[in-house]
Amino acid sequence: MLDINFIRQNPEEINDMLRKRRQEEDRTKVDDLLEYDRRRRELIKESDELKALRNRVSKDIAVIKRTGQGSAEDLIREMKEVADKIAGMNDTLGEIEKKMESILLSLPNKLHPDVPEGSSAEDNHTYKEPIVFDHALDFPLLNHLDLGNKLGILDFERGAKISGTGFPVYTGKGARLERALLNFMLDYHTEKHGYTEVFPPFMVNEDSLRGTGQWPKFADQVYYINEDNLYAIPTAEVPVTNLHRDEMLRDEQLPISYAAYSACFRREAGSYGKDTRGFLRVHQFNKVEMVKFTRPEKSYDALEEILQNAEAILKALKIPYRVLLLCSGDISASAAKCYDIEVWSPAESKYLEASSCSNFEDYQARRANIRFKPDGSSKPAYVHTLNGSGLATSRLMVSLLENYQTAEGTIVVPEVLRKYTGFDVID
Repeated sequence: MLDINFIRQNPEEINDMLRKRRQEEDRTKVDDLLEYDRRRRELIKESDELKALRNRVSKDIAVIKRTGQGSAEDLIREMKEVADKIAGMNDTLGEIEKKMESILLSLPNKLHPDVPEGSSAEDNHTYKEPIVFDHALDFPLLNHLDLGNKLGILDFERGAKISGTGFPVYTGKGARLERALLNFMLDYHTEKHGYTEVFPPFMVNEDSLRGTGQWPKFADQVYYINEDNLYAIPTAEVPVTNLHRDEMLRDEQLPISYAAYSACFRREAGSYGKDTRGFLRVHQFNKVEMVKFTRPEKSYDALEEILQNAEAILKALKIPYRVLLLCSGDISASAAKCYDIEVWSPAESKYLEASSCSNFEDYQARRANIRFKPDGSSKPAYVHTLNGSGLATSRLMVSLLENYQTAEGTIVVPEVLRKYTGFDVID
C-alpha cells in the first residue's frame, strides 16, 4: 500500500506510474482519493476544534456547578448539540476512511527507476545472457508429458479424475524425484545461503492475503473454503511474510531470511486458451520460497542476493536458464522491481518461468504493519520485504526431464540430487 502523504505530495508521479503500468483508467481513483483526503483533513480539523470547545465549556460548566453561580442548562444543551455534531462527523469520517482504504488497497506499487517501460512480456529486458549447459540432445526429443507417461512417473489423467485438470499425480520415481528437488533446494538455501527454514500453514485468512497484496486485487485467483473463511495459499510468500504482521522488529534482527516449502494453489482464472498441457499451467504445484525482511537502504542489495540464490540452484542442477528484468506493463502490482528466471524447455523450444524475485519496498509492510526501530531513532519505520521462488518445481521438472533425457528414453538424475533420490537413472 502506498503512503497517502506521498500521494498527496506527488500526484503526478503516481499518475505517471499508472501510465507506465498501463493502468491509466486508475487515475480517477487518485483524484477521488485526494478529494476524500481533503475532506478527511477538513473534518478532523473541524472535529478537533469542536472537541476543544467542548473541553473549555465543560470546565466552565464544572465551575458553575461547583460555585452555584448561575445556571449551566443552556451550556449543557449546547454541548449536547456539539457532541451530536462530533458523533456525526466521526461517522462521516469513518465512511471516508473506508473509501480511502479501498482505493489505497487497489493502487499498485511505485516502480523502481530501473524498470523498463513496456506494455507486456514481449517488452521485458534480458538482464543476464542465457546460461547454457550442454546435455548433448542430438536425437528426437520427447516432451515432459510423453516422458512421464512412458516412464510411468507422471499421471495427469488420474489427477484429472481425482480432482480435475491441472492437478498432477507423481508416481514411483517421479514422486521421489519431486521430493528430492524440494529437499535439495531447502538444504541448499539453509546450509549455503543462511536462510531459516519455515514450514507454514497452507490455509490463511483474508488479513494475510491483504497483507501481501493478493487481496482484494487477485480474489478471483484463490481457492476459498467458505465454512472456515480460509483461503488456500497461492504461494508460501503469503503465510511467511505474515509471520511478522503487526510486529515491531528490532533493528538488530534485520535482515531476516526465511526459506519455506509449500504446495501452492491457483485457480488460474482467465488462462483459458493458453497452453495448459502437463506442467505448463497447473492449479496445484510445489515451491520453495525465499522471503526477506530488510532495512530500506539494504533492500536492493538483498534483491540481487535473492536472484543469485535462485540462480545457484539452477547452476547446481545444470539446468539452462535466462534472467529477465520485467517491464512496467508486466510486473506485478505489488512489486517495485522484479526479475523472472526462465528455464529452457528443449521440446517446447522456449523458456518457461520458474521463479520471480521481487522487491516490494514498504508496500507490503504498510499493508501488514511490519515495522522496526532503527538504531538511534525513536521513530519506527517500515521494513522492506522481498521474495523469490527458489524454485517452483512444476516448470523446473519440465526442463529437468527434457534436458536430462537420453536417446534410449531414460532420464539421467542430476548429480546433486542422487543422494536424495537413491538412484541415478529413471528407466
